[in-house]
Amino acid sequence: MTINLKDYIATIQNYPEDGIVFRDVNPLIGSGIAYHQAIDEIVEFARELKPDIIAGPEARGFIVGSPLAYTLGLGFVPARKYGKLPREAVTASYELEYGTSELQMHTDAIKPGQRVLIVDDLLATGGTISATMELVRKLGGEVVGTAFFIELKELHGREKIMAEKDIPLLALMEY
Repeated sequence: MTINLKDYIATIQNYPEDGIVFRDVNPLIGSGIAYHQAIDEIVEFARELKPDIIAGPEARGFIVGSPLAYTLGLGFVPARKYGKLPREAVTASYELEYGTSELQMHTDAIKPGQRVLIVDDLLATGGTISATMELVRKLGGEVVGTAFFIELKELHGREKIMAEKDIPLLALMEY
């Protein structure tokens, strides 16, 4: 049985600041049936891309990427917020729709030539995913695709991450 995943997304007006419409995936990940279906849909997309490893940005990319990597029998690489990694790391800066931040990966997290699928809960402006893509490339990896539970079309993140190369992108839901 297929369910409508949008039924498991909460919409919060004016959060975290006025004018922002926040799409909350917590009801989706809190439902066994919805979470399972969402991960399974991304698994099917991933199998076609034949990644060697899965990467995801902190923190919700971990929620999408870990079960995906486990199901596919692959490893998972976290892109962590600046200062959270204990060993040598590469860094990439990015802008959010309401601020700026930095992500890091350990220098040995991605091997040169590895095929990497990058996943997250939501694609907004594309800043977080662009930074994650930059980290993968700095380490010699090849980004073979991106996948999300949600894409916020009006923020044009797809255009940002596709600017230099047409990369397969899956969004299970669009707003």
